Amino acid sequence: MLKNLLPLWIKGLHVAKVSFTLTANQTKDGHVRIRDWEEFKRLVGEMKPGSLTFILEQNALSPNKELTSLRIIMLHDKRYYIFLDFPKGDKLRETEIPLHKDNKGIFNLDEDEVKVILKKQFEKEKIDVFSFWTT
Repeated sequence: MLKNLLPLWIKGLHVAKVSFTLTANQTKDGHVRIRDWEEFKRLVGEMKPGSLTFILEQNALSPNKELTSLRIIMLHDKRYYIFLDFPKGDKLRETEIPLHKDNKGIFNLDEDEVKVILKKQFEKEKIDVFSFWTT
């Protein structure tokens, strides 16, 4: 008889505030969504990846579809760790990266500014930061 061991496996995880989707091989492949910025920073410090990649995405909930959502991706041991951040007021909710208004008054993220802020954030770990679209 088959027994669902997933709840026991989840209890054994030392990572807090994580939701995840795994593919075929649960021990090595798939992606992990990290919901907390402090937790993501802790994982970067612990896993010491060679680089991070970020993507500026359209805010699907906005009528203007402006580029105000941020996805940061870290690859470690055949698994992607993904952090998402969304706007709240004139900055992003978790990372507090500022949003800028264009000449039409629509908020957007500045790709170069995001790269500089992320590089500074992970300066101690000596991690390269790349934009998905300009890499």
